[in-house]
Amino acid sequence: MMKNKFGQIVGCSIRDWKGVSFPPNKPIDGNYCRLEPLDSNTHAEELFAANKQDSEAKLWTYLRYGPFNSFDEYLHWIEIMSSKPDPQFYAIIHDEKNKALGVASYLRISQQYGSVEIGHLCFSPLLQGTVEATEAMFLMIQQVFNLGYRRCEWKCDALNTASCNAATRLGFSPEGVFRQDAVVKGRNRDTAWFSIIDTEWPTLKSAFEKWLDPSNFRENGNQIHRLSDLTRFVNKNP
Repeated sequence: MMKNKFGQIVGCSIRDWKGVSFPPNKPIDGNYCRLEPLDSNTHAEELFAANKQDSEAKLWTYLRYGPFNSFDEYLHWIEIMSSKPDPQFYAIIHDEKNKALGVASYLRISQQYGSVEIGHLCFSPLLQGTVEATEAMFLMIQQVFNLGYRRCEWKCDALNTASCNAATRLGFSPEGVFRQDAVVKGRNRDTAWFSIIDTEWPTLKSAFEKWLDPSNFRENGNQIHRLSDLTRFVNKNP
């Protein structure tokens, strides 16, 4: 802890802080998948078809938009979202299938403070629970800290158990719940907050790399080490 000249406790000094660059909105390549800036002409049809694998439309329960009942409606949404600098959307391309199977974005991008959120996650049933889905998140988090950001955030409906569990599995630490944060689709939303900070990233990066290594998977594709076991020592409770 530090004290100023008045004897007040203050935060540690961050010397020569000049902010960070805006994410470049370029493709990001991995070993199992790649991220491409979302484009309506390139990705809309594949994404709409992949999302239709969820016949009950459960994908959209906790998102602020959707479900989209027609392709034209979904195409219009992509055209709007892909034109914005923030949120900055990416299509997640499954390398083996060579198809767009989900989307994710950077949002609330603060160059001044070095903070960015990963959100708007919509993984079709063809992407959920796959190595490609995990690697996509790794690639996005890695780029954040490679650019010099100090903080990467994850926020979700506090009742969205799957998203909360995903956050902790990926190494995000819980920071609490903002009560009555929003009204979404006519329902109250309490928002759960999670984060990774730059000092935690080297350990988490090693955990991801160990999990993503082909040697971590048996011939039938089953994992040997669970990612949650590799990241849990970094998770911190508020």
